[in-house]
Amino acid sequence: MTTVLPARPATTGPAAPPERRTLALRPGTWLAWAVLAFFFVNLAGVIATVLVNSFSRSWFNSWLPHGWTGDWYSHAWHEFSLGQVLTTTIEVTLLVVVISLVLAVPASYALARRSFPGKKLVTTLFVLPILVPPIAYGIPLATVLYKIHLAGTITGVVLANLVPSIPFVVFTMTPFIEQIDPKIEAAARMCGASTWTVLTRILSPLLLPGMLAAGILVLVRTFGMFELTFLTSGPTSQTLIVSLFSAVNSAGIRAPQSVDAMAVIYTGSMAVLLLIALRFVNPTQLVARSSD
Repeated sequence: MTTVLPARPATTGPAAPPERRTLALRPGTWLAWAVLAFFFVNLAGVIATVLVNSFSRSWFNSWLPHGWTGDWYSHAWHEFSLGQVLTTTIEVTLLVVVISLVLAVPASYALARRSFPGKKLVTTLFVLPILVPPIAYGIPLATVLYKIHLAGTITGVVLANLVPSIPFVVFTMTPFIEQIDPKIEAAARMCGASTWTVLTRILSPLLLPGMLAAGILVLVRTFGMFELTFLTSGPTSQTLIVSLFSAVNSAGIRAPQSVDAMAVIYTGSMAVLLLIALRFVNPTQLVARSSD
């Protein structure tokens, strides 16, 4: 007895994988990748140009500089007083981080745990400095600081940077505190723990990861804050980014290699801070959970 097998349909060639067919049907995908690649190529070109020029002796009408040197970094260090500028930058940044955490963590706890009249209004007031561009409220803020003789000092710069930093910590810590079960605190109180014991033994270890995340984010934000610092700083209270702007735009003749060396120092510092932030901070912690 002969078994007849069903005939297979004729094929003209191997079938394309699903991924290939999907990409072939979506030319917009290729356009998006092309635009993204164009952006990163231009960004890498700008950074590479500044980096190469900071090590060049001279660079005119050629693809590469006419000689290499690292003396521009020492020249920029002395010309722009980068030792004092970096000290001021670190001092301002750490003060803003510490004060923001001290003031914002209790406010975040109150917003996460308590219901009180005007809570929505308070939440709206906290979100305004984050949504409004800093230059919009920076000018009247600087005017007030000048009237009370705080502008031009480190105190004035710290106060100006606290305006957006405190709400930033509040909206970072509030959803973090909401994830902590209130029954843990209630159980500790039922066992006879005092308020101080609950704060130091129960809440502090649980809040420490969130405070670390918020502190690192404020550190990066304050280090790169230009508008508020520029409007309220003086000759002895400039941070690195304001000093770089002044070096580029102030009167006088300066070697471009020296300015580029200063820009490389700033970019390298920001890159290190961003890497640290991405190492310890989960981006999902920035998403605040809206409450009714």
